[in-house]
Amino acid sequence: MGTRASLLITCLVDTLFPDVGRASVAVLERVGVTVDVPMEQTCCGQMHQNAGHPDDATRLMRRTIAAFADAEVVVSPSPSCAAQVVVHYPHLAERTGDAGLLREARDLAARTRDLSTYLVEDLGIEDVGAPAFKHTVTYHPTCHGLRMLGIADRPQRLLRHVPGIDLVDLPGATSCCGFGGTFAVTNADVSTAMMDDKLAAVASTGAEVLSAADSSCLMHMGGGLQHRRSAVRPLHYAEILAGVRDDDARREAPTLEVVR
Repeated sequence: MGTRASLLITCLVDTLFPDVGRASVAVLERVGVTVDVPMEQTCCGQMHQNAGHPDDATRLMRRTIAAFADAEVVVSPSPSCAAQVVVHYPHLAERTGDAGLLREARDLAARTRDLSTYLVEDLGIEDVGAPAFKHTVTYHPTCHGLRMLGIADRPQRLLRHVPGIDLVDLPGATSCCGFGGTFAVTNADVSTAMMDDKLAAVASTGAEVLSAADSSCLMHMGGGLQHRRSAVRPLHYAEILAGVRDDDARREAPTLEVVR
């Protein structure tokens, strides 16, 4: 891997959490990576596949493959969307019977990383030179990164090098927050119950900040935190690594209110 990366920005980052995209670029540039953001990219198709529309997901896969055809390495701040490319694209391509598309899907999958894996494994960097962040933080390892990409504790390893941070363990960390894309809509009662358990665990840590790698999960849990009028604020770990101001750490993040 070289020192040029193309950013798979993801829908939520593009529309609701642009600071996560800016933070990802800032961190990568700080460690010497030249970053480009292909403007032809749209949705990766994960939502369509999860909702049972593989043909629509395949159409979006073709567009994504074309958008990143010249990328040396593709980096995403979202393990969920990275997993769509790495794990699901080859399966989507295989079902079309198009051998050329399958080769392209496998090639893109091999070049795609989540941000933490690219930093820690490909570049061999754990200390990205983050500014001080003097807050108590707990980290939720999101499901796709943990179970599909196997990123393990790479985000936490990056966070541990942030000066002043107090990173505390989250009880039951590996349990799902309840989002699961459309699962949160089609199974709202179960989703909310899972989120309640997760946020109770967050509260038990005394953390000021809840961090994670997927903006979708942070949006879901952030809605629950707002519903409870909690002082805990959700922040993507890239934002902490990039250096957020104290008022950013306490800001009201864009969230979807939990409907009970």
